[in-house]
Amino acid sequence: MTVAAIEATGLGKRFAGVGRREHWALRGCSFRIPAGRVCALVGPNGAGKSTLLAHAAGLLAPTEGILRVLGAAPADARAHLAYVAQDKPLYPQLTVGETLRMGRELNPGRWDAAAAERIIEGGGQGSALDHGRRVRSLSGGQRTRVALALALGKRPELLLLDEPMADLDPLARHQLMGALMAGAEEHGTTVVISSHILTELADACDYLLLVDGGRVRLGGEVEDILTAHLLVSGAARDLDDLAPHTVVESRTAGRGRTALIRPDGPLDGTWQTAEPSLEELLLAHLRSPGAPTLLTPSAEPPHGNGDGNGERGRTAVAA
Repeated sequence: MTVAAIEATGLGKRFAGVGRREHWALRGCSFRIPAGRVCALVGPNGAGKSTLLAHAAGLLAPTEGILRVLGAAPADARAHLAYVAQDKPLYPQLTVGETLRMGRELNPGRWDAAAAERIIEGGGQGSALDHGRRVRSLSGGQRTRVALALALGKRPELLLLDEPMADLDPLARHQLMGALMAGAEEHGTTVVISSHILTELADACDYLLLVDGGRVRLGGEVEDILTAHLLVSGAARDLDDLAPHTVVESRTAGRGRTALIRPDGPLDGTWQTAEPSLEELLLAHLRSPGAPTLLTPSAEPPHGNGDGNGERGRTAVAA
């Protein structure tokens, strides 16, 4: 098996809370993201997405479990990855041009000036940023473009993006997403992007990781996960009629019932079936936190799934 972009077994992170009350942001997370994929990292606010990305970037050490990035401890892989956090930290006193020069000097032999300039120019269609403007004078969306230019200019093997487009208007999001994906495809970059904009992720991503309540609930190729599910509808009836299939969610409206299931064998011919959209599938799983976890074979770490319950005793591999 080739080296994965990110691989975790039994990963957990505990934070101390007010009055010494503990909070587990992640617990029992086991998954694998193969290299070369564009992975959508989705889940509700507080699910653990940002914590997971910060671990992969080597900024946090896990409380328990094993985490490997590009086959190494996260801290040892920093030269080969780029991370854009939600707050997009930049030096406010520097100009746009000085910021790009800093990126070039910090990444000798790797800096891709053309890729960085494409982002500064707005994906080739927006109004270009003035290289003489100071970062502190830029709008939130303009600062986002500078941060993304630094990340893509580094020509990383792994690009970690935490809600990168949240402060951009729809046109700018579309243009910059196109520029990012084109750059990633050109160099075979693995991209892990966290976002709440499911429609844009569906168009750009071929891999999926759904995190909810600090644990991974879905992982693998988007196409395979969609194929594993069916939307069924029919007259209202007892859920036993859908046995032995796995029912993710069942909703009754009037005289009918609609359910998202993982079929196990043929269905009763009275049910009408349809393929779910990615948005329908994700929303159904988010509304049903008790639904069984599903990892496709490529998302299974070779170490196994771990104990999944966050028991102490595993070795933390990080910074």
